[in-house]
Amino acid sequence: MRLRSRFAIAICGLAASTLVARAGWFRDETPPANAKPLSEIIKSVEDRHYGAITEVEFEGGKWEIEVHQTGGKEIEVHVDAISGQITRE
Repeated sequence: MRLRSRFAIAICGLAASTLVARAGWFRDETPPANAKPLSEIIKSVEDRHYGAITEVEFEGGKWEIEVHQTGGKEIEVHVDAISGQITRE
């Protein structure tokens, strides 16, 4: 009886994960067609000498850029994808 219960739980878990994946919850966002090129966004952050860029992600209509500064401090810089304006440091 225990084996059947474990098997049923495994099947339910697999079915749930399939439904979540099909819902598009894990789909990556892409910048809009009128967004500034990523190369310009990166250059603008580099020109401000925040530190070494270690990660870039597009989410919620903005670029989220992770920067490691001298001394080990880590910051996240947010840049509007269309205007290229830094919205949060």
